[in-house]
Amino acid sequence: MAKQLDTLFPKDTQKRRKSGFRPLRRAVKIPVWGDLGIRLGLALLLISIVVMIHWFDRGGLVDSVDGEVSFLDIVYFTMISITTTGFGDIAPVTDRARLVEAVIVTPIRFAVFFIFVGTAYNFIIKRSWEKWRMNRIQEKLSNHVIVLGFGVSGSESVTELIERGMEPSNIVVVDPSEDRLVEAEKLGVNVMNADATRDQTLNAVQVSTAQSVLVSAGRDDTSILIVLTVRHLAPKVPISVVVRADDNELLARQAGADNVINPVRFTGLLLAGSARGAHISDYLADLASVTGRVQLVERVVTEEECGCSIEELGTGGRGLRVYRGGRAIGFWEDECQNLQPGDIVVEIVPSMNGETKGDGH
Repeated sequence: MAKQLDTLFPKDTQKRRKSGFRPLRRAVKIPVWGDLGIRLGLALLLISIVVMIHWFDRGGLVDSVDGEVSFLDIVYFTMISITTTGFGDIAPVTDRARLVEAVIVTPIRFAVFFIFVGTAYNFIIKRSWEKWRMNRIQEKLSNHVIVLGFGVSGSESVTELIERGMEPSNIVVVDPSEDRLVEAEKLGVNVMNADATRDQTLNAVQVSTAQSVLVSAGRDDTSILIVLTVRHLAPKVPISVVVRADDNELLARQAGADNVINPVRFTGLLLAGSARGAHISDYLADLASVTGRVQLVERVVTEEECGCSIEELGTGGRGLRVYRGGRAIGFWEDECQNLQPGDIVVEIVPSMNGETKGDGH
């Protein structure tokens, strides 16, 4: 299979061989270096406070070496005091100086200590734990949606999936662009910096156990190559792909895509619809998005609906089409008056954003 793909797409093959991928990851609330900066800044602030306290109370300190306590001595004494080194060359001798050490400096010493311990935890233990956790998540990925390519179409699809109620943790985005992945991480999804045409990448995101795969690589030849690779590794997983040239739609279906979407053609349909009516394109966009008042839903008919008409769906939606044995049946045809087990119905249902129950209800 790999040799066949190399022959068909030699340029993409070279690109695949040169690029690797990083492990699956998920965004954190505060970046690693940002967290480190906050901790170091807080520690330096606390140390500066202790330096100022010692400086203003330097009359209570005694230097056994030269008898004079300079600012450099104060900095030195602060550091050995906070680190509990204690050489004894500089020591508090008055009651007030000892009270300051006990009541103010000691709590700050513990605070600085815990800051550095927390930093070590974050950068060693926590990061190791997070890496192990993500590896476990990666191994147990199942019934998830894989988005291969996070360009305009891919990002819109991820946003729409989340708005439709899918947990971001059940979405995996694969893209070779680190800038795009940064934007994807902000949505809370799992991301991987990788080349989606490689078997190694797709196996790493458990493509064989995915709920569906969405392909939008930006170029038709790359997208078709990805579809070929996905279908080779996951023969039964539904694949949807975006292609922009009409003559590539057949190639995408032959490569194994279940759904081939041509955004250029869909845009043309919207433009043509708007020419025949001011509200047609608006309604089509409403149907396509969960943010509208209505939406299209595809599902298998329930046992209770078997024997009923397409106009008597249990959801209260308006049935439009029935798929039976690979054949599409319109709502006006007689066969739609008797739903059968295994039928797949496409209906318009009211959206949660509708004012009541949606248009027409």
